[in-house]
Amino acid sequence: VPFIVAVLVIAAESLGTLSIILGFLTRFCAASLALVMAGAITMAHAGNGFFMNWTGQQQGEGFEYHLLVIGLALALVVSGGGRFSVDQKLSEKLS
Repeated sequence: VPFIVAVLVIAAESLGTLSIILGFLTRFCAASLALVMAGAITMAHAGNGFFMNWTGQQQGEGFEYHLLVIGLALALVVSGGGRFSVDQKLSEKLS
């Protein structure tokens, strides 16, 4: 099961990010990325506090970066890919 979860997380972070950049399935990929980051906070980073390990004093990284990604992903879920996205071009062709 950990192998399957690792493959899904890698796919969501790499292919999902590429899809967001291209504007393809933007809302779905952004929501998926937000869920992955929420899982990373709860499973690995919550015990290390909020801030990232800037000084090397902590045992691990905090969840500051993950909250930033969740916020940006939720903004994309609400707004969509924009007028130059693949999603927009596909919806223009289909309508």
